[in-house]
Amino acid sequence: MASIILETKALCKFYNGGENLVKAVDHVNLRIAQGEFVTIVGKSGSGKSTLLHLLGGLENPTSGEIFIDGKNIAGLSEPELAALRRRRIGFVFQAFNLIPSLNVWENIVLPLGLDGKKADEAFVRDILKTLDMESKVNALPNTLSGGQQQRTAIARAIAAKPSIILADEPTGNLDTRTGDEVISLLKLSAAKYGQTLVVITHNEDIAQMADRTLIMEDGRLI
Repeated sequence: MASIILETKALCKFYNGGENLVKAVDHVNLRIAQGEFVTIVGKSGSGKSTLLHLLGGLENPTSGEIFIDGKNIAGLSEPELAALRRRRIGFVFQAFNLIPSLNVWENIVLPLGLDGKKADEAFVRDILKTLDMESKVNALPNTLSGGQQQRTAIARAIAAKPSIILADEPTGNLDTRTGDEVISLLKLSAAKYGQTLVVITHNEDIAQMADRTLIMEDGRLI
């Protein structure tokens, strides 16, 4: 049995108060094993993106606990969370979040530089080869297709060798064929580099590619 890398206990994220109380995440208990590919599906407003942000330390919970490799991150300070995000977690969002003035290579290695690390060039080139982006290292984002921009974002997420990749609707801005291709590459990369992959999606075809699919409704896993 693989060890549990991500776990939540009675995790809650509430907004507003009184009659306007929104229970975005409502007492969620979750366990994800090292190397597992999990999709989280649900209607818009079900709380799945909020849950992903909590798992990645992008938001603080109202109550409950979040464990990464057995360490509760719910009580960490913002600088501690920022360091954890840089070193342990790779993010892929629907918006590619690439810096327009930097080429593909520079976008990929930028987070490493921010953390004071040198890029493992052989490793980054291997990722680019896996994602079929070797010929685009010097290209600026505005010269790339949507699929190529998303592959660049995936390469950036993987380059720091995180143990967890969190992807929020990573194919939302892509056509179906490109989207399926991107998810296949994300899955291939995660398997190749031994990473845990958690993907938020409303696409049932993508959900079927996962080891396990969780369904979220009104802030709860059902």
